[in-house]
Amino acid sequence: MTKQRTIPLIAGLAALTLIIGVGALCAGRYTVSLRDVFDLLLSRFIPREPTWSPTVEKVVLFLRFPRVVAAFLVGSSLAVSGATYQSIFKNQLAAPELLGVFQGSCVGAAIAILLGTSSIFIQALALCGGILSVLITSLITKLFKSDSSAILVLSGVIVSGLMRSVLGMLKYVMDTETQLPSITYWELGSLSDMTFQKILPIAPTMILAMIVLLAMRWQFNLLSLGDDEARSLGVNVAAVRGVTVACATLLTSCAVCLSGTIAWIGLVIPHLGRLFIGPDNIKLTPIVIFMGAIFLIVIDTIARSLSGIEIPLSILTGLIGAPVFIAMICRQRTRLK
Repeated sequence: MTKQRTIPLIAGLAALTLIIGVGALCAGRYTVSLRDVFDLLLSRFIPREPTWSPTVEKVVLFLRFPRVVAAFLVGSSLAVSGATYQSIFKNQLAAPELLGVFQGSCVGAAIAILLGTSSIFIQALALCGGILSVLITSLITKLFKSDSSAILVLSGVIVSGLMRSVLGMLKYVMDTETQLPSITYWELGSLSDMTFQKILPIAPTMILAMIVLLAMRWQFNLLSLGDDEARSLGVNVAAVRGVTVACATLLTSCAVCLSGTIAWIGLVIPHLGRLFIGPDNIKLTPIVIFMGAIFLIVIDTIARSLSGIEIPLSILTGLIGAPVFIAMICRQRTRLK
């Protein structure tokens, strides 16, 4: 796809993200009119006489708006992380949970829940758990004295298994009435208790990591040619891989801190992006930012609208993501015949 077609596509996806975000503010078990949403949002910048009820203001500004912002950040972060891992490791099945980040974050959150701490402390320990998992993964890789992608992936599998065992042990000693349901629901992903107090401390880190990956995306294409070829073109393979993996891992850890673990986004969205834009990471990375955001905003709106009890996000992403991924595999096989 040419640059002339890529820019309009990105602009169109950005506009679609905005439209769906506004629609998410209106939709739900308590429906709000589009006019009330616009008037309410404009009143934050231009003083005007209220024409909406206090209930509408509470629902839109304090319940739905933080969720839409968080869904944008989490969806885009997981999608960009997935696209980065798949390019760096030259493995189309790579996903953000590859290096044990999801499992490590769950362990950190479980420890915080077991200690009976606040939600902010749960977020902090979840972030520390995700980062610790990656550090252990990197340490194991260094013990093998290799910078091979295969060794890094193998180390991630080892750490993921270790963290699952630790999480199982923590679940075993948890109170089955209060603590166990909390960590189980957190494992399945949710934005139900989202507030700007939770978003603001983490958002700058997510935005900065995403900017770094956007700035380095042209080097992903060179790494996909192979390490030797990339070195011959002047790329410092170890440094580029280290920085990109660190940024992608940081994005994943921060996303898990906000929403819990949400599967399939980092695996499916990059593949959908390649159907539209091709394998060129220069074009793919900005595309998946908006595709991931749109996907999770829609999923979160469905999760809180379908029934009186909110559905965990990973359940819906799995129910939708798995068939979509199967369809993409079948389409790819058809093309190869």
